[in-house]
Amino acid sequence: MVVNGRSMRAEAEPRALLSDFLREDLSLTGTHVGCDTGQCGACVVHVDGVAVKSCNMLAVEAAGCEVSTIEGQAGPDGTLNALQQAFQDHHGLQCGFCTPGMVMSAAALLKENPTPSEAEVRAHLEGNLCRCTGYHNIVKAILAASGQDVSGIAAE
Repeated sequence: MVVNGRSMRAEAEPRALLSDFLREDLSLTGTHVGCDTGQCGACVVHVDGVAVKSCNMLAVEAAGCEVSTIEGQAGPDGTLNALQQAFQDHHGLQCGFCTPGMVMSAAALLKENPTPSEAEVRAHLEGNLCRCTGYHNIVKAILAASGQDVSGIAAE
């Protein structure tokens, strides 16, 4: 598979989950595993451009695919992309555990809908859980990353 633009080759157990393969075999630990049941969204990655919960996909199913993880979102020099920077600027994270999955889910949303409404952002994030932020600043960060004016939205 191609991971974050680099061709990777490794053997995987037939029952190995993509999340475990990325973390344990490829040492890409930015993909977090919170529930192992597809409920929390901390493990979201993109497979061939589609956001998937990597704890619900076998690694062998990704053979020959292009996989993007949170590690592939920043620039080659480590510069945060616009979405990551918006999360930082608008305090869209606290403990950070859900952040990789939130960023990857938000990136998929912005790819298909470059200027979503607040309601559309909230609906898109239904499969991602955050126990710290209350979602307000996450939504604000995503709207800001889309280029929308968020100056009138109060911080929480």
